[in-house]
Amino acid sequence: MSAHDLDHHGHDSHGHDDHHDEGGAAHSTVGGYVTGFILSVILTVIPFWLVMGKVFDSSSVTAFVILGFAAVQMVVHMVYFLHMNTKAEGGWSMLALIFTLVLVVITLAGSLWVMYHLNHNMMPSMHDMQNMP
Repeated sequence: MSAHDLDHHGHDSHGHDDHHDEGGAAHSTVGGYVTGFILSVILTVIPFWLVMGKVFDSSSVTAFVILGFAAVQMVVHMVYFLHMNTKAEGGWSMLALIFTLVLVVITLAGSLWVMYHLNHNMMPSMHDMQNMP
């Protein structure tokens, strides 16, 4: 082994690629980050336009459409910025994603259910307000 086969740390660098993932995950490229950024901007601008332009008459429809865009944007972030796929780390990252999504859905659904019922049960009606001393 000659001196030019050693890297600046003194390790053998001949024939080795130190930047290769063993799990087979795709390497990040500038093009991938730019694509992710452009998709993120588009997925942010459209809901902003929907709200500011009052595109839908019902605020409930607008809220559900925005939640749909938010879900798509989360997927874009996970694919383009976090590099999650079904092959990375033997599928463990996808299993962790599914578990996280289940927890988020349970937490959000439970929170909305509790807030709706608190508002419904705790807000005094006009009849109750008139009987107050």
